[in-house]
Amino acid sequence: MTTEKHYWLVKSEPYKYSFAQLLADKRAVWDGVRNYEARNNLRAMKKGDLLLFYHSNEDKAVVGVARVAREAYPDPTAEGEDWSAVDVEPVVALKASVELEVIRSDPSLADIALLKRSRLSVVPVSEAHFEHVLALGKTKLPVKKTRRT
Repeated sequence: MTTEKHYWLVKSEPYKYSFAQLLADKRAVWDGVRNYEARNNLRAMKKGDLLLFYHSNEDKAVVGVARVAREAYPDPTAEGEDWSAVDVEPVVALKASVELEVIRSDPSLADIALLKRSRLSVVPVSEAHFEHVLALGKTKLPVKKTRRT
């Protein structure tokens, strides 16, 4: 059974929850999303999907890559309301942050959802955009080593 991998961009204000904190924690609940479109994006995430981690407000830059570790479930911070959360785990910090101005000025990223849907905290990203941001960040994803028996 093969499942198609999808790519996303999630935003966090670094003073609330930074990528460095995710690296230290090794896993986190991605909760507190209170926009219907962003919530639906969380619900569309599948285990193993990759996420560009964007620091909003202060840094305004993609700083790392995370992975969906647990698919959508009821948001524990929204008791009695219909919101969702996912669990995420870090994959790799970008060797070079990819700042918003770099993204804005790159013709290859002209239609990335970060620019087109800038108010949303969770947006889909095409594989081409994901790969291009990684290249701008001078980063390659770590290769999973398979164990031979």
